[in-house]
Amino acid sequence: DMGYNMAVIGATGVVGRTMLTVLAERKVEIDHLFLVASDKSEGQILEFAGENHTVITVDEAMGKPIDIALFSAGKELSKEHARSFADKGAIVIDNSSAWRMDPAIKLIVPEINGDSLTLEDKIIANPNCSTIQLVMALAPLHKVNPIKRLVISTYQSVSGTGKKAVQQLEAETKGAEAEKVYPHPIFMNVLPHCDAFSADDYTLEELKLVNETRKIIGDETIAITATAVRVPVVGGHSESVNVEFTQPFDIGELKEILVSTDGVIVLDEPADDQYPMPIDAEGKDDVFVGRIRKDLSHPNAVNLWIVSDNLRKGAATNAVQIAEHVIDHVL
Repeated sequence: DMGYNMAVIGATGVVGRTMLTVLAERKVEIDHLFLVASDKSEGQILEFAGENHTVITVDEAMGKPIDIALFSAGKELSKEHARSFADKGAIVIDNSSAWRMDPAIKLIVPEINGDSLTLEDKIIANPNCSTIQLVMALAPLHKVNPIKRLVISTYQSVSGTGKKAVQQLEAETKGAEAEKVYPHPIFMNVLPHCDAFSADDYTLEELKLVNETRKIIGDETIAITATAVRVPVVGGHSESVNVEFTQPFDIGELKEILVSTDGVIVLDEPADDQYPMPIDAEGKDDVFVGRIRKDLSHPNAVNLWIVSDNLRKGAATNAVQIAEHVIDHVL
């Protein structure tokens, strides 16, 4: 079995580096690996699977024979270059928000809708981190008892913003000066502000949760509202989710569905102080669900607490799983 030529675009960023870790861990069959980043990172040396690789520019990468390109270098770069890579024969898996809501582009979580991919899909969108962990828990439940409405509050870590945000939190923790990525201190604080504000006073992160969830689950009728909040945690996003189903449900059956879902781990023993926390999810690919309980104010509703490593299943691992799915089932 031959390997494939792969490029990681944005290889020096937090998600790009995590992609390299995940590619190595999962032993994805790679013939040639091209590490691509901005002009200022050109020539930097990164290690992958015991070998040193020199970082090249996007322009240089355009001349290379690439089968699969993992993009994680921001929306603008993806908008500018993804099509050109696809036109040259690469399958582009894009981690930015550039293509997610394009009706011609599929938004993929392999466990949920990977089977919809074909050779026609030259650009494949990787969903937002907070959306991925949400739909991993909700899609299997929706199949059995359609979801009518979701009320979501997120507790998102600073690594979701990037390297400089982690540096801001670390500096503030030590009482040192740091470049401010956030408009306020994040240490000993909570910011109800993830991404930019848009129309109706919702943030882009809140709108992503609404629009991407509907697209991945494949149901535009689900009513969704969200408040996205940044917390002083380095890695791992948490979500408090109130789920209203169409029909009444049995809480035991609901737990059973989650327990039997690949990639989901139910951690729900309140008597033993067992519930998902970002500190335990870090470095893992699973989505953890706990605090599963009936909503006493509504006969068809349940409360869930969902936690996952935002850099892994929320970004890098999901993108690599898409690549694996393409290699195994499409190419």
